[in-house]
Amino acid sequence: MTIHTTSENGVLEVVIDRPKANAIDLATSRELNDIWESFRDDPALRIAILTGAGPKFFSAGWDLKTAQDDEPDADWGPGGFGGLNHPRNLFKPVIAAINGIACGGGFEIMIGCDIIVAEEHARFALPEIKVGVLPDAATVKLRRRIPYHVAVDFMMTGRWMDVAEARHWGLVNYVTPTGGALGRARELAAQLASGPPLLFPAIKQVLQRTETASEHDGFLIHDALHAVQQVLRSDDLKEGARAFSEKRDPIWTGR
Repeated sequence: MTIHTTSENGVLEVVIDRPKANAIDLATSRELNDIWESFRDDPALRIAILTGAGPKFFSAGWDLKTAQDDEPDADWGPGGFGGLNHPRNLFKPVIAAINGIACGGGFEIMIGCDIIVAEEHARFALPEIKVGVLPDAATVKLRRRIPYHVAVDFMMTGRWMDVAEARHWGLVNYVTPTGGALGRARELAAQLASGPPLLFPAIKQVLQRTETASEHDGFLIHDALHAVQQVLRSDDLKEGARAFSEKRDPIWTGR
């Protein structure tokens, strides 16, 4: 197996394990797509953590050893390369635990996650320019994550970015010592899993559906979303207010 999964207390852990660089071929990309769709559709799973096996690579992206045999327009799966480029209706939080190098498609999978924890030795690059390939997802997403000129320089030069620079630009949320990313990601996942079940999917839907909207249109979209109305009419909202006034932790039911 190239992908390992475990689940506990509503948290799914996904580990890319393809020595030595956790590179991804067509079969592995399709496997990841299947995993993300199963995660999306399983009501018992609320949060996911994605990491790589070993101390050096999160993922080196596209497995260039198989690239010459792959069709240019190959079917990588419905969510694109690795399943997180453009996943369909995935409104559950995904946390990336970056245990080393994330480059090429591995970097693009990383920026498809919602929260990013990186170890202090992590490094990032989009070296596609050096092999004549377009960094597809990055060309769409990266300028929305970091300043335009930084994104263009990063893509067009293929240079490396260390974790300090990535943190400076807001590309990663947390930096840990070497070996600490997965533990910190688990802490975050436990915190999120203890929160109101209806709220995080609503937040992700609003963020995704309003990404290119004006502020005015964004509020119209927000108000029209079923997920938002479900929160506003939920028993959990009443329970949250009641628990606050009674100075106790709320008991969420997801209703």
